[in-house]
Amino acid sequence: MNDTPNPVVLSVRDLSVSYHAQRGRVQAVNRVSFDLHAGETLALIGESGCGKTTLNLALIRQLPKTARAAGDGIIYTYRDGRQANLLTFNEREMRRYLWAECSMVFQGALNSLNPVIRISDMVYDTAYAHGIGRADARERAMRLLEQVRLDPERVMRSYPHELSGGMRQRVLLALSLLLRPQIVIMDEPTTAVDILTQRSILDVLKQLRAELNFSVIFISHDLAVAAEIADTVATMYAGEIVEIGPVNDVFYRSRHAYTLSLLNAAPRLSMGAEQLESIPGKPPDLIEPPSGCKFHERCAFVTDVCRHTLPPLIAYEDGTHLAACHETARVLAAAHATRTVGAQ
Repeated sequence: MNDTPNPVVLSVRDLSVSYHAQRGRVQAVNRVSFDLHAGETLALIGESGCGKTTLNLALIRQLPKTARAAGDGIIYTYRDGRQANLLTFNEREMRRYLWAECSMVFQGALNSLNPVIRISDMVYDTAYAHGIGRADARERAMRLLEQVRLDPERVMRSYPHELSGGMRQRVLLALSLLLRPQIVIMDEPTTAVDILTQRSILDVLKQLRAELNFSVIFISHDLAVAAEIADTVATMYAGEIVEIGPVNDVFYRSRHAYTLSLLNAAPRLSMGAEQLESIPGKPPDLIEPPSGCKFHERCAFVTDVCRHTLPPLIAYEDGTHLAACHETARVLAAAHATRTVGAQ
């Protein structure tokens, strides 16, 4: 990343989301804060159920009716410098914001595309809703489809079932950029495709980001994909961001025990046929979460302070790397020892 960061386009402050359940309210996201800069890719990593998708649905106000969002604000900065709090938007303002300012590529392309209309009709309907004429919409779509390495003429007249999984995923990427938004949220866009298609999607995404300078929030279980695509990585656990920082700092100088556990549970080519270190136990109950650090019941470095005191986010390096872990010193020592053994 550059020494001087780009302007902030989205600032999230103390955002919390809970769901109504029979036993009480599930605290799916708890007091999450971060800044997304212009042209930056922020990757959210963590186990299933840690709150990644709920967080991103909250950012586009598409939560189910049983959910309740609260916080100090989701502040969006328009291109002209105006700022607005998305939590105060009414339905009309939100419709205007979606696609034009922020779009989302959902997981599972077949489920995200209308199976009974052609791709061209999806393009025209989206453009019409935002006051863009048919000719302009077609010109934009043809150019974007070509940029994502598809045959524009064929794709525009096709139904979704006539395209492969990788083609549908790239169609979604092109559609998400149709109105030239500043932010694109991508929820596991490479999960259901083979490794070659995954490579093609990642290459296209990097090329488009360089050309169009949009920001990306990228949800992924795949640490290798996150390491390749991201500028900044945020580790989520039990609805909280427990570590966030530049990608190299988070992956090579982990400051939180959970991030280290995720890295040790992932296969590494440099270590050959070593046994992977799975994370013991299971994520905590989010209706009645444990006291102190929510990871302490599964942590190899746990001490008494972890069981009773919630660790604050502390800044390291130049202030861009933050982590909430009482046992940072021992986590770093363990990380260094693991990588030393792997290098031998």
